[in-house]
Amino acid sequence: MTAQAHPLLGWSPEAVVFDCDGTLMDSERHWQDARSRAFREFGLTAPPGFADRAKGVHYVDCGRLMAEEADKPDLADDLARSLLEHFLSLVADDPVTMPGAAEFVRLLSGRLPLAVASNCPLPVVEESLGRAGLLRHFDHVVVPAQPPGPTPSRAVTDGPDTTVPGAVRPKPWPDVYTTAARLCGTEPVRALAVEDSSTGIESARRAGLRVLGVGPRPDEEEASRADLWVTALHSPVLLDWVRRQVPRSAEAREG
Repeated sequence: MTAQAHPLLGWSPEAVVFDCDGTLMDSERHWQDARSRAFREFGLTAPPGFADRAKGVHYVDCGRLMAEEADKPDLADDLARSLLEHFLSLVADDPVTMPGAAEFVRLLSGRLPLAVASNCPLPVVEESLGRAGLLRHFDHVVVPAQPPGPTPSRAVTDGPDTTVPGAVRPKPWPDVYTTAARLCGTEPVRALAVEDSSTGIESARRAGLRVLGVGPRPDEEEASRADLWVTALHSPVLLDWVRRQVPRSAEAREG
């Protein structure tokens, strides 16, 4: 595929908003391990195919889904708490970036406003991106209210934290992407989302962003929900698109 062969690669976004788990950080395996540990903690077994259904789902909603599929609805809150505790322990020990993620982010940095829109708790996003040396490249990090409800989420900046008014609901609601685009100073239709999960793609689509899908290519129906799908963010065509279509800002050139 050449840069001219796909419409998305002839477009210049005004901001790029990244998912975190499975897109920037290789943490989906930690969520899968954490789900297994939480199930075992309560003497339960994960139903077949549960990992696919849970991918990209906010941990509170995942706890509810775990409880429903195990026919133990009264355990929803306990499973969610257990899931988060196990995940925090795992990701703290092993924060690893996805192939090409660091290269792609660093190439975009200084060219466009960058943000993260994640279903992960804020401390996890800050810690994992910070340890990977990527947090400083992002102007904002938007996460849902923890837990979902009337508590505002925060947008993390290089300076003081900025409070985002109102409740920010988790993906697949569009809130995190709508908020991230606004904080980047643009309309959602002028921003690009980078996502690896169907839940995240639905969120970005509902917000109005164009979507770059990344990771192992899913079936054609799911892949077609993204404007373009690449297997990794260091795809030569993708890197060439940034260099050709997204010029560095004057401030970055002078620096």
